[in-house]
Amino acid sequence: MMNDYTDQSLEAQQLLKLARYRMPFGKYKGDLLIDLPEPYVVWFAKQGFPKGELGAMLGILYEIKLNGLEYLFEPLRKNN
Repeated sequence: MMNDYTDQSLEAQQLLKLARYRMPFGKYKGDLLIDLPEPYVVWFAKQGFPKGELGAMLGILYEIKLNGLEYLFEPLRKNN
């Protein structure tokens, strides 16, 4: 069983990983996921996210963009 501290640590690690994750294919190959245009991420959501880690990261990104939380990545961009 995880405690709140562990949950928060895992969430922070996920956000940090997402901030550094690059699109591995397609028109935006090499771009940071957080820089993908919202319509592209929404298109993925409608089509179905890829399996595996990329799909999980795109799913998180979709929720972030949908809720206008991109500002959370500004401090991470400065450290990148």
